[in-house]
Amino acid sequence: MAVAGISATAQTPASPKPPVSKKRYQSSTPKASTKKPSVKSKVASAVRRVVPRLPKDPPVSASTRAEAHQGVLEKVSDGIEIPVENAAALVPFFEQLYRHQKGEMAGALHILHYGDSHTAADEWTGDLREHFQEKFGDGGAGYSLAGRPYRGYRREDVRSGSTRGWHADGLAGHPGDGVYGLGGVSMSAKTPHEAVFLLADAQEFELFYLQQPGGGALRIYDNGTPVDRISTDGEMAPAYYRYDAEVGGTHRFEIETLEHAPVRLFGWVAENTTGVTYETLGINGAQASMVLDWNEEILRSNIERRDPALIVLSYGTNEAGRKDWTLETYRDTFTRLIERFRAADPTATILVTAPPDRYIRTRKGWVVMDNVDMIVEAERQAAAAEGCAFWDLRAKMGGKGSMRQWVLAGMGQRDHVHFTAPGYRMIGDALFRDLMSQYDVFLKARDAVAQAEPSDAGARSVAH
Repeated sequence: MAVAGISATAQTPASPKPPVSKKRYQSSTPKASTKKPSVKSKVASAVRRVVPRLPKDPPVSASTRAEAHQGVLEKVSDGIEIPVENAAALVPFFEQLYRHQKGEMAGALHILHYGDSHTAADEWTGDLREHFQEKFGDGGAGYSLAGRPYRGYRREDVRSGSTRGWHADGLAGHPGDGVYGLGGVSMSAKTPHEAVFLLADAQEFELFYLQQPGGGALRIYDNGTPVDRISTDGEMAPAYYRYDAEVGGTHRFEIETLEHAPVRLFGWVAENTTGVTYETLGINGAQASMVLDWNEEILRSNIERRDPALIVLSYGTNEAGRKDWTLETYRDTFTRLIERFRAADPTATILVTAPPDRYIRTRKGWVVMDNVDMIVEAERQAAAAEGCAFWDLRAKMGGKGSMRQWVLAGMGQRDHVHFTAPGYRMIGDALFRDLMSQYDVFLKARDAVAQAEPSDAGARSVAH
């Protein structure tokens, strides 16, 4: 049996209950990938992102689209000349990558990516996950939200779902008590026989949940076989339950409530014994200030549990649409956001990515949203003051007014805010390219220091 903050290996109960796999789930399904299929993609099916209806734009000719597409490619290619600001802040992360690649660090290396709908779509982040795992090893899915907290929730590398009796807290526009856990979204139920499942390729699983007075009991299943029963009753605190499968491969990990009592789940981890995890923690409609409303003690405990090497913060698109932010107020808020994560894990590297270019529709047609200027500058100043690396996405995609060209090229959606799947992959490729360019610089500097050390030691010996 698991207790708060303690891991436990599951034991088979004496009187197993029938598996819950026949329950009617609302499931989130990974989207279809245009890249080569993997073991993960064999369980995937296509899901389309839901976007607001907009009046149809005039059709784009093939020649215009081709010209715009070439223009986007050139701008993204030229973007390599735009430096990652304060790249030296990435050194601790690069050192962990290096040691992990050399087999000098045990376990998987974790990257957490927070943000708004650009992150939540798991197309940009999914592309980054694929790049990191191809180069540094597949650590598995890492942390994902429990069940299906909202209709459009998905991860490219796992499938998850939940029965209808769960209530999601933490979503944009639905303020609650702040007890949401690592990803800012929790799932609660009060009746028996409500269930959630996760289908993932991994060998190590961990449930993040809330221990609370009067909390209900849960039954744990692996591939339909009951493996343990745990209680969530106890003093209010974040809690963890660890399950190590006997073999790796694809597992259907399920949890069922057993009684009329409150249960609150935050999410679960599915990972391998080595490699990199790239964990998508975006929320549709999110703003940086939302994180400041999350319970700090629980967030800190959850982040400590994941022990990330890198935390990526990608906010600003929704803030740009508001009139009440000033440079000073948003900079101060974003500074507090960075401080919140740094307090939770002082050793983690933090990378801030500025929001992309954005347009707004008026009676005169589409016009560029000027307020993005202020948001980018506020985030830049906050990152510099807090010693974080800063990556200017809008500059990388071509600067102010560039979203129009991305839309014409078929890489931006008609809302002139979001990207299409190819567009998200394009910016994922660009960010990984820039990070690895800096990683190569780090490796050369590291080698130079290592080669200089023996001669320095000899010189000191002669001097003595």
